[in-house]
Amino acid sequence: MAEAIRVRDLRKNYGDVQALDGLSLTVEEGEFFGLLGPNGAGKTTFINVLVGLVRETGGEAEVFGFDVETDYREARDRIGLAPQEFNVDRFFPIREVLCHKAGYHGIDHEEAQRRADEALKTVGIYEKRDTRFDWLSGGMKRRFMLARALVSDPELLILDEPTAGVDVQLRHDLWDIINRMNDEGTTILLTTHYIEEAERLCDRVAIVDSGRKVEVASPDELMSRGTDTVDVGLADPPTVAPTFDYDGVVESRMAEGRLEVVTSRGGALVPDLLRDLEAMGHEVTDLDIRRASLEEVFVDMTRTDSSVGGSSEAEEVVQ
Repeated sequence: MAEAIRVRDLRKNYGDVQALDGLSLTVEEGEFFGLLGPNGAGKTTFINVLVGLVRETGGEAEVFGFDVETDYREARDRIGLAPQEFNVDRFFPIREVLCHKAGYHGIDHEEAQRRADEALKTVGIYEKRDTRFDWLSGGMKRRFMLARALVSDPELLILDEPTAGVDVQLRHDLWDIINRMNDEGTTILLTTHYIEEAERLCDRVAIVDSGRKVEVASPDELMSRGTDTVDVGLADPPTVAPTFDYDGVVESRMAEGRLEVVTSRGGALVPDLLRDLEAMGHEVTDLDIRRASLEEVFVDMTRTDSSVGGSSEAEEVVQ
């Protein structure tokens, strides 16, 4: 499959701060790819390199085979960016702002108007087309940022914290829009602090920390590295938890009168667990499996001395 993004040994320094430290990853064409990491991990710097706002210190980055520095125009014309911040001309109606944006990509005025209307309809704020950006509600501003990214009909849509600070309904509306675009073939790169967002939307996720790639895998693959908790209700709960000599069991414990078995194989463990509890004379009243979450895996993979101690300074510069 063709590569939408290819970066190799990407580095960026801001004085003494190493924002990107040999980052290498590939995003395939048509993929929905998530980028997760703590504040100061280098996510926004990485995006800024792709769109030409920041020049790398070393390494290389390509978008659909075009070098982001030497083939800047070709690379940039294939990208639509919805950034975290509201960097919008606030003195013009939003439809006019979109027309200006389309013009930057060489789109003629008539086609720009058509695309502006289509983008505003896609995000559900067409009726506000003659309104200035400052007069929009917070949720409408987020919708407009997505519309601005769409107006150039990009092959690669980059969303930097697109649902930060929005209500639950708007978050789900935006998910529907970007899912539909991905289904139609648009490659999407998403950075988010909402782990649920990555679990629900992404084909693969890259976890980055201190400007380096920690891991790339599907959300399910990452979650399989965590531990499940089998929560068992017993008719006559013991004071001390019984022990189980199964592969993958980390711990068994009593918590508020319930047996909890922490394991890497929750579902597969249940038949043996029920059989052995019955053999011990215990009556099981109910059972629940709490699956490992991507958030737990993320925290474990980024919980290092360097990230804890060094993130604040990097956050100021990178984010």
